[in-house]
Amino acid sequence: MKIISQPAEVRQAHRPVCAAIGVFDGVHLGHRAVINWAVAEARRQGALSVAITFDRHPRSVVEPERAPLLIQSLPDKLAEMEKLGLDAALVYRFDLEFSRQPPEEFIRQLADGFGRLRALSVGANFGFGHQRRGNAQSLQQSGARMGFAVEVASPVSFQHQPVSSSRIRRCIAAGALPEVDAMLGRPYAFSGPVRRGDGLGRQLGFPTANLDVEGLALPPQGVYAVRARVAGQLRPAVLNIGLRPTLNRPHPERRVEVHLLDWSGDLYGVRLEVVPGPRLREEIKFSSLAALQNQIAEDISRARVLLEA
Repeated sequence: MKIISQPAEVRQAHRPVCAAIGVFDGVHLGHRAVINWAVAEARRQGALSVAITFDRHPRSVVEPERAPLLIQSLPDKLAEMEKLGLDAALVYRFDLEFSRQPPEEFIRQLADGFGRLRALSVGANFGFGHQRRGNAQSLQQSGARMGFAVEVASPVSFQHQPVSSSRIRRCIAAGALPEVDAMLGRPYAFSGPVRRGDGLGRQLGFPTANLDVEGLALPPQGVYAVRARVAGQLRPAVLNIGLRPTLNRPHPERRVEVHLLDWSGDLYGVRLEVVPGPRLREEIKFSSLAALQNQIAEDISRARVLLEA
């Protein structure tokens, strides 16, 4: 899948385009319906299939105080989209200037840039342009004028309610990960680059990889049995999300730390993917570092059993 920043970048292929538009955070079942239609229509017409998305959540620019935590980082979102058979992903840089485009102007520039836009697919609640004045109905009107078809995907339901990114975020925050898996259509995972920590895990005999996951929605604080992808392979691991209360720091910061079982090596700067499994316990304050050390050993023993089952 080719990553582009302007629609004209695919014109040299001299082929028409069928595209899907959306934020696509999480690439959940509803998003897949939108994208899959564009891919299937492109194949039917001998066209290129393109997903149109943004480098950040639009609310982080227009309503930063209401910006949601993301289900996936941009690299993870694009990797998941690639699995759906797209030829290209058009990733717009979303800033204030971009947000102020009138809906009709945005669509006109899109159609002119692609050259031969044949079809667009969107979700039922799709909004675009300045103050989200554009919607699926106005997009259909633009398509009639400009000569492309518009497919409005029906919502996908799970447990009699529509699947949405906001619903998935709420389930992640509540620790309802089986429901998250069902709405994503795959095991939930998150990733981030490994950054340097304070070395406490190594001092205790359990070195950890500290992940930079700023801006991501995460499960509740606590200790989890997980699998972590290293060099393309999923390995058993233990994850801690929390403030490390045993250290009595005056200004504790949330840490996301992964201890890989039976593995050693330098992971600094590597993007580590984590697939959460069962929650082992809450994060608690211990009377000493020795007591914490003993509990970590117990956590690892339990994780081994659960992950080998």
